[in-house]
Amino acid sequence: MKKINKSLLFIFALLLSAGIMAQSIDDGKKFIYYERFSSAKDLFQKIVNANPGNDDAVYWLGQSYIGLENVAAAKTLYQTTLSANPNSPMTLVGMGQVELIEGKAQDARSRFETAISMTKGKSIDVLNAIGFANANPDSKNGDAAYAIEKLKQATQLKKFNDPEVYANLGDAYRKFADGGNAIRAYESALALNPNYARATYRIGRVYQTQGAGQEELYMKYYNDAIAKDANYAPVYNTLFNYFYETNVGRSAQYLDKYLNASDDDPKACYYRASIKYAQGLFQDAIVKADQCITAGGTSPYPNLYGIKALAYRRLKDSIRAKENYETYFKLQDSSKVGGGDYSAYADILLMFPGNESLAASYVNKAIAMDTLEANKVSYMKNMAKAYEDAKNYKEAGKWYGRVISTKKNFSNVDLFYAGYDYYLAADYDSSNKYFNMYVEKYPEDILGYYMLGNTYAAIDSTGERGLAVPYYTKTVQIGESDITKANAKTRVLNAYKFFIGYYYNNKKDRATALQYLDKALVLEPTDASLLSNKEFISKNDPNAPAKPAGKPAGKSSNKK
Repeated sequence: MKKINKSLLFIFALLLSAGIMAQSIDDGKKFIYYERFSSAKDLFQKIVNANPGNDDAVYWLGQSYIGLENVAAAKTLYQTTLSANPNSPMTLVGMGQVELIEGKAQDARSRFETAISMTKGKSIDVLNAIGFANANPDSKNGDAAYAIEKLKQATQLKKFNDPEVYANLGDAYRKFADGGNAIRAYESALALNPNYARATYRIGRVYQTQGAGQEELYMKYYNDAIAKDANYAPVYNTLFNYFYETNVGRSAQYLDKYLNASDDDPKACYYRASIKYAQGLFQDAIVKADQCITAGGTSPYPNLYGIKALAYRRLKDSIRAKENYETYFKLQDSSKVGGGDYSAYADILLMFPGNESLAASYVNKAIAMDTLEANKVSYMKNMAKAYEDAKNYKEAGKWYGRVISTKKNFSNVDLFYAGYDYYLAADYDSSNKYFNMYVEKYPEDILGYYMLGNTYAAIDSTGERGLAVPYYTKTVQIGESDITKANAKTRVLNAYKFFIGYYYNNKKDRATALQYLDKALVLEPTDASLLSNKEFISKNDPNAPAKPAGKPAGKSSNKK
């Protein structure tokens, strides 16, 4: 029997161990690709426990923590590793990513450049990790241009064939608001691996962000991504959120698919509570959220308190709604608090009379954070409505004015609300500003002229200066052209009443006053006030010498 060479056996064992370790890291990276961060964490923790010096495993363990929204754990891991081995390029990049999340962009850049220098700019993994840290859509402080530079550098290195790099490059271009190059980068990823579902899904995301009219296209890409890899959970998550507000049944179907393809982690528990809320089962949502909070032990998922707050608000329990939102703000990482959170909390504050100013401060935070015009406008309108309910019409007018300043294409309704609230506040100059804009933009619409007539009639209450005359004249002209239009009769009738008083009292022109009286009676033949005024005016010449006592002609009401 031939004697086995112990040296060769030892080398073989080392190679086998290294192969198993590499396979394990690849398995963990697949978990992260599928956004199964709990499974990834467990696997990478085992590798790190067995070999704390495995820098790749340390980096990916930190990425698992970040995916689980436990940035503090990732930071501790990277700091501990760097204290033992300050020359670990991948750990430096991981620490730089944490610093980006913390808003320390300069410190992060220093880490990235040090890692590049250590590897002489020849490591695809290092360049890709830097690109991801900056291009990741959740990285608010990332530098998209820097990510593009480093990721393109990675694609030029020898033996490059990694679709993930191109996918990250696509994300960087998306962040740079360059949809065309983003799609080309994702297509390059698919050229390397036609079944790379992440790239197909991301193309769909590009088209979805382009807004209305693209639904057929981006849904095609989402369905293509599912066809390529039915286990790719992120696409189900997007579809669950997409239908959440419009089709709860369909949203719930995608949630089931998402949960089946995902780890059973705190976020999954939150989604189960969230869909109860969407289905209108508010008490059930609270019960489920409490179960999830209990299961979370000392580190419950903060969003659970947010869903409880919203559910309590719908149940009209303003005290518990407020308490739970305050707990949410206390526990949630400030970088993850969105404009919608501040707006929702403002809505809850408005359930307590007198909190309008405090609520407005949170709405301003929401407006500053949000990038979508529609969301900003929604926040502003909610605030305006709250001031209207409090009968503080001047503040309501200010918020509607901000709506007009924010919307690229504001409407006649937007102009009306701004102008009318200022009118109710007796701030006629501000009211006229918006109704002048109204008649300029909608010159054939009776409403703008009618409201200008009302404001000028209020300013010139005696009619002595005739300020309202040109606007009520235009009101009559437009209204008489089609008296059957909505509200035309009411507005024309009020204009007639103005002219009855104006011509009799100010112009001493009984004949013209009677003409307008007759026109008014055609519209309202049984109106007692009009009939009384006709009798009076017919018998009393405004140019006759004043009598010791007499009944003055009735003034018309110019209210809406």
